[in-house]
Amino acid sequence: MDFHANHFQLFDLPAHFRLDADKLESAYRKLQNEVHPDRFAAAGESEKRLSLQWATRVNEAFRTLSKPLARGAYLLHLQGIEAFSEKHTSFPPAFLMQQMEWREAIGAARQARSADALDRLTRELRAEARRMEEQFAAELDDRQDYEAAAATARKLKFMHKLIEEIGDAQEEIENA
Repeated sequence: MDFHANHFQLFDLPAHFRLDADKLESAYRKLQNEVHPDRFAAAGESEKRLSLQWATRVNEAFRTLSKPLARGAYLLHLQGIEAFSEKHTSFPPAFLMQQMEWREAIGAARQARSADALDRLTRELRAEARRMEEQFAAELDDRQDYEAAAATARKLKFMHKLIEEIGDAQEEIENA
């Protein structure tokens, strides 16, 4: 195995956002079986250490590629673009307005202790996140428009945080 291989090369997969999850899972299991530290229990210290490094690398690569946002950010990284760097903090005005509306709706539902309103918001935000993921895939795989993809990645990250915030609000209501 090559320590210089990127995550896609490690699993012998094409470097695309649209990924065959079954092939990823199969490649992961095969590699994990090959490098798992238990297989090297009787080996020398350097082999054990190398096995642990490989197992860690395989796990990290799998975690990255199995999550769409992380996979997309990694693809951008391979293109030399850090989607979440501190120099990229602005959003289009329309998205900022939508953010404010969603935050107000979450706040109102939280204050009213309305699990139904939070459920509706969760469905709405998840649908929007799915739409953004499709856009992300097209920007990365079809058009190779990496700057647009980076902007979409930042929006998606925000959407995930909002969905998480709704989950926290739902938990507060359930535990009250």
